[in-house]
Amino acid sequence: MKTYTQRELSLRNGQDRPEIWVAYKGFIYELNGSRLWQNGQHYEHWAGQDLTEEMKHAPHLDTVFDKFEPIGLLV
Repeated sequence: MKTYTQRELSLRNGQDRPEIWVAYKGFIYELNGSRLWQNGQHYEHWAGQDLTEEMKHAPHLDTVFDKFEPIGLLV
């Protein structure tokens, strides 16, 4: 699996480029097809970030990532 840095992830925020990526527990997920992440934002969360810590406070389980295949690893 390809590896990406935090800087590379941050460019995939739905604003600077059309890609909408987030990281969770070391894996990077592409969320372009999610209607909940249009324009790179999901409520107060922004794409291009590692959401591992923020998920601890989410009103849903981390199983939401089961809908998406990881596309890379965050190094």
